[in-house]
Parts: sequence; C-alpha cells; structure tokens
Amino acid sequence: MGAVQTQRTLVKSMPELWAELSESALLGRMLGEPFGEITITRRTPESSIEWESARAAGAIELEPSGFGTRVRLTAQIAPPAAGEPAMESPRRGVFARAWARLRSSEPRAEEPGTPSRPIDAGAAKDALTAVLDEIGTARHRPFSRHQ
Repeated sequence: MGAVQTQRTLVKSMPELWAELSESALLGRMLGEPFGEITITRRTPESSIEWESARAAGAIELEPSGFGTRVRLTAQIAPPAAGEPAMESPRRGVFARAWARLRSSEPRAEEPGTPSRPIDAGAAKDALTAVLDEIGTARHRPFSRHQ
C-alpha cells in the first residue's frame, strides 16, 4: 500500500524515550491493534529502532532538537492479500483511539491459520500518533511533594 509517517518534538531526553521505545513488549502494546504482534528487528542505541509485523514494517528515529527530542515514526503497510479488499475506516478521534487502546490491552490471539487483516493508512497513522501521545505524556508531577 504505502508508507505512513508522523513526527513530533517531545520535551523528553533521548535516553528517557529510548527506554520507553526499545522494549518489544512496551512498543507492541503502544502500537496496539492495527499492526498486530510486532518484533524489533534492529536497534541503533538512542538513535533508531526498526520493527516488523505481519501487517507492516516500520522505524522509529530519535534525534536531538532544541530542548527535547524529535521522534519520527514510519510504517510501511503490507499490501492486502490477493482478492482481499483493503479496509476502509474513517479517521478516529482521540476518545475512539483511547477506547481502542483500552480494549486492545486485553490479550486476544488471532486464530491460527487465519490470514492477517490488512490495515488502511488512516488506522496506521492513528496508531503512530497514539504512540506519540503516549510517550509525550508526563509520568510524574515535577513540583509535587511526596509525603
């Protein structure tokens, strides 16, 4: 089908983002439903990560940018199987993506022997944007007192 790309500059350090993105289990959970089970195929420390699944292959690139880190996510979508139409779905909003992420956290294995569903560019872009939203959120309150 084609490549889908999204990028954002986040106010987080490269080591902090690397720790969140370089683990297969964490990255697979963040990419969620559209891509299926992913495998990290190549890591260049604190610089890039390449991954693949039955439905797509992609890359994550990190580079310093001012007071943060520029994160670029790319996914190359696998073409649909012969005779199978590509999925068409409307772009989803923030709440729909969050709901899908909550639902996808429950383990659901695909039936063995079932061909993987193709994904459309809109769903792939939504999934990549959701990863940026996830890693861009603060994990702590910097000026609160812990008593």
